[in-house]
Order: sequence, then structure tokens, then C-alpha cells
Amino acid sequence: MPLYSRAYADSLPKFDRGVSLVSWAYNEEELIEGFLRRADALLSSCVEDYEIIVVDDGSSDRTPGILTRLSAEMPRLRVLTNDTNRNVGYSSRRAIAAASKEYLFWQTVDWAYDISLLRVYLELLKRYDVVAGVRRAPVNVNLGLFKPLALFLKLFGVKHLTRRSDTVPKALVSVINYTLIRLLFGLKLSDYQNVVFYPSRLVQPIIESAESDSSFTNPELLYKACMRGASIAEVPINFIARQAGKAKGTRLKAIMASVRDVFKFWWKWRVLGRIDKRPGGRITRLRLEEWEA
Repeated sequence: MPLYSRAYADSLPKFDRGVSLVSWAYNEEELIEGFLRRADALLSSCVEDYEIIVVDDGSSDRTPGILTRLSAEMPRLRVLTNDTNRNVGYSSRRAIAAASKEYLFWQTVDWAYDISLLRVYLELLKRYDVVAGVRRAPVNVNLGLFKPLALFLKLFGVKHLTRRSDTVPKALVSVINYTLIRLLFGLKLSDYQNVVFYPSRLVQPIIESAESDSSFTNPELLYKACMRGASIAEVPINFIARQAGKAKGTRLKAIMASVRDVFKFWWKWRVLGRIDKRPGGRITRLRLEEWEA
């Protein structure tokens, strides 16, 4: 029998420490209400004290109105608004900085990651400083016009392609991002863009001086946490394909900003050594067979 299962999660009492779920949204009128109600239901089932923080990243559709209505209905919801569209780096930093509970984590508005074993991930925070999600199961990739390219890449053993996202362009961006970070920074994690659970006292000082303004923010936090001596546990948290709305992460502007940050901070932190380093820092990969499929 697997050690970490739904039955094990259900056997645990509600988590007795405060938890902040943070997220950010840009033109997500189709998904935002369902996301918030799902998040509230999940947290209320397994956490005693929690809050939900959403940064509206300058949305121009009905998202702001929906958030205003829901904030009047949901006392644990806090809404922050950017005057203009600032992208994921700025919005994620703002959301994390605003968290007031002892622990925090994030989930995307399209519910891209399976956190049904949330109670188990929170329990592991009593043993590890950081709990980081890793995509394990294959994803049903929508090949479309990219089918020949995908088949060609698989001939060369690019297995990550079907574990990264639900379309070939998104999967390719993810694979390239992963490869660059792994090679340039030497951070031997299996995933850099997933759900991560932190003690607020660890991640908020890092976010106060965060340097990235792109989707590189998540890898920056993981790298700096490890450099500061944090113990990181990898847990399986699989990808879920978007069901509605439009993904923003494959916009050329967003991709170029992330790649620019990767090389900029590789030069600064790794080549010039301008980063806070402390003893410790270790990564533990919990065995996949210990987890319920």
C-alpha cells in the first residue's frame, strides 16, 4: 500500500497552522469564480486557518467585477489590483508579499496542478523547509500542426515533452526553460515551474529582494532558498490541462523576458558569485512508489 494516499490525507486532522493560497489572474472571466470556489472548498476541508489572495493583473474583461462580487461573499478572500498588466513575475511577488499566514503556496487560476493531496503536502512542511511539486505522469498533448515536430523530437528521447504541458508549443517552452536552468544553475530539482509550499518567514525575505520580473521568479525563489540552506522535498504533483480561457505563458514577450532573466542572473549569481550563500541546502526526492497514483 502507498504511504501517501487519499485515505492517509483523510485520516489527518485539519492542519493547525495558518495557510495562504496566493494566485494571480489576467482576463480570466471564464475561470476565476470556479477557481476561487474550488480553492475555498479544498482549504476549508483540511486547514483550520487560511486565506486566499488573488492579484488582478490589470484585467480588461469581467474579471475585476467577478472578484469584487466574490470578495463580498467570501470573507477569507483578499483581492489586490494592478493598475496595468504587469505580468506573472510582478504579480506573483506582490501576492507572496501580501500573505499573512505562517505557510503559503500558489495555484494557477486554470487549476493546472493536481493538489488533491494538499493535506499531505502541508504535513511534510513539518519535516522539510520547502515542498516542491514535480510533474510525473504523461500529459495528453494536443499535437495539432506540431505533430511531425513532436514525433521527430521523441525519436531523440525527448520524453519530457509529454510531461510538461497540454500543447506542443507550451511543452517546448517548458522543456527549454527546464534545460537552461538545470544546466546553468546546477539546481538539481526535477521541476522548476510547479506548485511550491513555503514557510512565509523563509520566502518573504527572498521576495522582498527578488530580482526577476518574469516567470523566472519561481526558479529564483527555489534557487535562493536552496542557497540559503533550505531542505527541499520533491513530491509528485501532476499537470492538468486548461479547460477554458487562454494561456498567457507562451506569449513571445513573456518567453523573451524569462530567457533574458535566466542568462542575466546566471551571469550575476553563478559567474560573479553575487548571491547570499549559507551552509546546508539539500534536495530529497520522495519515492514515487510511496504515492498513490
